[in-house]
Amino acid sequence: MSSKDLSKDVLNIVKNKTGKSVTEKDIHKLASKVGPKTVQSEEKLRELILQVSRMVNIPVSESTISEIIKAVQKSGLNPNNMEQMMKAMMGKK
Repeated sequence: MSSKDLSKDVLNIVKNKTGKSVTEKDIHKLASKVGPKTVQSEEKLRELILQVSRMVNIPVSESTISEIIKAVQKSGLNPNNMEQMMKAMMGKK
């Protein structure tokens, strides 16, 4: 799967799940701020989750934020491979 296909898939999933359109530019802007330290830090992960929540204008409960953080930390995914993370979140192999 090419990165271009993955980007379209991510945008379509966001639109289908939230009913909100997010542009590729929005995703790239947010993703450019994400690095290995973001994935390893609970505080930085929390801020990223809240940024995404604001981007699509859908509130996320504290319990959901905690679940997402635990899942990311337990996943063992390589934080340097964002494509791998996106495929895992979308349920693709």
